[in-house]
Amino acid sequence: MSLKKKLGLGVASAALGLSLVGGGTYAYFSDSEVTNNTFAAGTLDLAADPTTIIDVDNIKPGDTMLRGFELKNKGTLDIKKVLLDTTYTVTDAKGDNGKADFGDHIRVNFLFNIDKLDVPVWSTTLGDLKKMDPAVVKNKFEAIFGQEWGTKGLVAGSSDYLYVQFEFVDNGKDQNVFQGDSLNLKWTFNAEQTKGVER
Repeated sequence: MSLKKKLGLGVASAALGLSLVGGGTYAYFSDSEVTNNTFAAGTLDLAADPTTIIDVDNIKPGDTMLRGFELKNKGTLDIKKVLLDTTYTVTDAKGDNGKADFGDHIRVNFLFNIDKLDVPVWSTTLGDLKKMDPAVVKNKFEAIFGQEWGTKGLVAGSSDYLYVQFEFVDNGKDQNVFQGDSLNLKWTFNAEQTKGVER
C-alpha cells in the first residue's frame, strides 16, 4: 500500500473516531411525560309527555278539550329556551271548504294557573299559531312558565307542566263546510342550549 493511501486511510479513521467522540461529548439529559385529556359533550334531550297531546273525534262548534302535557329536560345540559313550531294539514271531507281553513276555527287557550283552568293566559287559533315565528311563541311561553323560565330556562333534570285547552269556536255563523273534516296537528318543540361559559 502506498504512503498516500496509508495517510488517507489514517485521516479517515481519525475523522471517524473524532465524530464518535464528539457525538458522545454533546450528549444531554432528557425526560418526557404524557398527559391524557378528554372532551365529553353534554346532551340536550327535551321530551314531551305524552307525545300525543290530543286525539278526539266527533267534535262540534262550541266543544272544548282540556289537555295537559309535560316538557322534560332529560339531558345533561340546561335548556335556555324552547321554540314551538306549529304545522297542520286539513282533510276536507266534502271538498267544499274553498278558502276556509279549519285551523282558523280551532282556538288554543294556553293555561297556567291550575286552580283557575278556565282563565287562559294566552289564546290564539291554530291558523295564527301556524303563521307565527317560533321566537314570538317562545316569548309567550316565557310569560306562561313565569319569570324564571326567561332567566333559568329548563334546568337539566327538571320539567314544566303546561295545560292547554282546544276549542272549536262557535262563531254564530254557518260552519257546515267543516262537517266531517279532520285536522292533523304537529307541534315540534325545539330546545336550545344556554350560552357557553368559561370552564
